[in-house]
Amino acid sequence: IHEMDNRRDSESEESEEENPADINTIWIFSRRFQLSVPKLASRRRVVQELLSDLLQVSHNLFSDSFFPVLEPIIGVGSACEGWSPHKEEDVVYCMFVPLKPPRGHAFHLEPDSMGGMPQTSRRIRVELVCTCTGEQPDQNMLCFLHHSEEELKRNQAASLLHTLCTGPYLDGEKIALWFQTFVISAWSMVPQSCHYSMKVLPSCRSCKMKLMKHSGRSLFVETVFGVQQGDSDIFLSSQPTEAQLPPSTTWLESYAVAEAKFFRHVAMQAPPRSCHLKCLRLCARLLKGSGLSTYALKTTVMHLLTLIPLSEWQHKYLLMRVDDIMCYLRCCLEEKRLKHFFFDNEDMPKEISLPPAFQEAQPLNLFQHLAQDPAAQTEALKEFDDL
Repeated sequence: IHEMDNRRDSESEESEEENPADINTIWIFSRRFQLSVPKLASRRRVVQELLSDLLQVSHNLFSDSFFPVLEPIIGVGSACEGWSPHKEEDVVYCMFVPLKPPRGHAFHLEPDSMGGMPQTSRRIRVELVCTCTGEQPDQNMLCFLHHSEEELKRNQAASLLHTLCTGPYLDGEKIALWFQTFVISAWSMVPQSCHYSMKVLPSCRSCKMKLMKHSGRSLFVETVFGVQQGDSDIFLSSQPTEAQLPPSTTWLESYAVAEAKFFRHVAMQAPPRSCHLKCLRLCARLLKGSGLSTYALKTTVMHLLTLIPLSEWQHKYLLMRVDDIMCYLRCCLEEKRLKHFFFDNEDMPKEISLPPAFQEAQPLNLFQHLAQDPAAQTEALKEFDDL
């Protein structure tokens, strides 16, 4: 990085037009890897409007019930961050729906011993709370704690404990099935039904939809459910990892909302025509088919965006920044260590809210599997050098 920055300083007075070889290379890269994705933002807006309209319908339909309260959506993942590594027809627009407890209920986050990942998994215990007293008691609601079971059955919808829980714990699979059923029944009530046909795709922990226009163009949408940890940008997510499918009452720690917030922060601070998203997309296409995950690449770029001044991410420095990214990844592979971005990070923008424990916690190592398996590290280095 220092070498690249020294070279940059020596060339800082040259204009971009005076480096035709670099300009030509960048143009070739852009064409070869389809780096320009101007439709991402407009399609993301279409998806966000659709989900917002569906949530409005849900509030009307479930106002007298005790299902989880669906909070405003948050766009997460690469497509909403503006750099999806996929081809246009394969992009999935992921929307995060925070869940709040309904009236007369409370959520309590507990360590999980069932999921096998104690550092990053929790269970969400649902507890009934008294609604008889308080500053504004609900006159139209019977208290689940202080009315008889017979009276409750006769006059009030079932509590959340009797619908979308397994035992006392919120069940991710039951919530996904409930929302999928709602989407199918509510589709005709949203304006988008006039322009798209919709199909709910199989998914056990989220709601996946395929929207099809009469022209044949398709949009893929995935709705994931989450419960906020305190007032932070860290959530517990219904979505399992690719490597493991834990019990349906196990919710995994998700950093997707914090990541989306980080990229919005960078977009506001970066110079016009910043190349950081193009670097991400280019490197993701270069690494496609290798053993390196897209998440490891994104973590690398997030680290570099806090280490290298944002003024040095102008478009004319694209090749240098790509080289920085690949060098950083190579060093992490050699050291068998890639530190998770949100743990014990002194360079974290103050706009991002993290649980206090994150500052004292032992940072997660995304390359822990390489530290435990020397043969896997050797293979990963060879594969990387071949690329």
